[in-house]
Amino acid sequence: MNAPSSPFAIPSPPPPLRRPASDVSAGVGLVGLAGLLIWIAVCRSYPEIAGVLGLGGGLSGERGVLSGPYAALAAMAFIAVPMTLWSVLIDKVHRRPSTGIDWHLSRPLAEVLPISVVKLCGLWATWAILATFYALARWYWTGNYLFAMEVLSAAIIPLVVLSVPYVIWLDRFLVEPRDSSLQFGAFVLGAGIVGRDQWDRAELAKHWRSWAIKGFFGAFMISILPPGFAQIVEADPAQLLGNPVAFIMFLVTLLFVIDVQIGTVGYLLTLRPLDSHIRSGNPLLAGWLAALLCYPPFVWGIIGPGNQVLSYEIGTPGWAHWLSGRNELLWLWGAVLVMLTGVYAWATVAFGIRFSNLTYRGVLTNGPYRFTRHPAYLSKNLFWWASVLPFLVTSGSTADAIRNSVCLLIVNGIYYWRARTEEAHLLAEDPKYGAYHAWMDRHGLITAPLARLARLVSGTRAAQGGNPQAVPAE
Repeated sequence: MNAPSSPFAIPSPPPPLRRPASDVSAGVGLVGLAGLLIWIAVCRSYPEIAGVLGLGGGLSGERGVLSGPYAALAAMAFIAVPMTLWSVLIDKVHRRPSTGIDWHLSRPLAEVLPISVVKLCGLWATWAILATFYALARWYWTGNYLFAMEVLSAAIIPLVVLSVPYVIWLDRFLVEPRDSSLQFGAFVLGAGIVGRDQWDRAELAKHWRSWAIKGFFGAFMISILPPGFAQIVEADPAQLLGNPVAFIMFLVTLLFVIDVQIGTVGYLLTLRPLDSHIRSGNPLLAGWLAALLCYPPFVWGIIGPGNQVLSYEIGTPGWAHWLSGRNELLWLWGAVLVMLTGVYAWATVAFGIRFSNLTYRGVLTNGPYRFTRHPAYLSKNLFWWASVLPFLVTSGSTADAIRNSVCLLIVNGIYYWRARTEEAHLLAEDPKYGAYHAWMDRHGLITAPLARLARLVSGTRAAQGGNPQAVPAE
């Protein structure tokens, strides 16, 4: 498919009669979720488990729950292993042509070794540049980021060692081993590509877009693993039941933990044999700007609480304050917040091992994505309105209420901007996404009414026709 004429131009292909099949099955995310919940149960029950097994309680002699940062890190193994097994044994993703792998090739070692050596040099140079960035960027050495730096520092030697057999093994089966990694390796070595005279600048850009995404967001995701995990493992839901606000926030935190844990696994498991590799990073500058505005360190000076540019929480004690003393309303309003957070977590679970920002890693059409193209953004922004209630302020100032509301509307606009740039990227990459986009405009439970309203306002008509046999049913 040709790229749209502008970053925000949305073409209107003939809408299929059936929703395109998803590149990710529902089972992948569900087994990962089950693994996470099992590990949380183990961590919460560790004192009893240790007692049965006769394990010691450390210097104090007391056995506590496993709520430390490394318990949160270990949760990723309980997520990644079942998702990987499901993907390979049930979905058989390793056999898909989209992996770029032909398992019948089995090239001789002597043939692939020169290519693999160049690739490894490029890979290690990439990691060295990312490490330099981490070392120079001050925000990585304060707060929660310290844990991420500790984890990444410990991981570098095992990664370097394991990368050698992995790259050589994979190159024996790749249909086209001369990929963007090879291009960057040749650039680093100052040599021509094996069998070619020079490297490709477009491939170099592709290489760095992918690794910049993994490096920036991967460190952030690891940094936010421990706090929420500790809260869930240490909480006593039975004691919280008498306090609707505390119990609702426990459920909200649990759902955010699910989102963060599975999302982090998605950033780390970008592997071709699992068909979860990054096929392309968003090439649109607008897409990067819109996404980075929503994450540290940029978000700290723009959107966060306090006196930031778009702070929408000035004088806003939130929903629990305004509904205090009305338990029925607290439970009802809290249920809405849990539902919205549940949709947000469900959107991440539906990605399975393919979650990440600013990337194309296949087309997802199931789960909440059968109702709207952007369930996570929609639910997150509605959650902010419902939890903060920016138009209700303790100062009694109409100006504060208006400022809060306008600032939150601008934040909503940033997420709309993100959504449009992501759509432009995917529409340019995969015709299947164009078919999904058109189907949602006609049949999506949430998207279709909004699309009809937009067409009514703009005076345009929906695309007609389409060959229903051209798109497989899910």
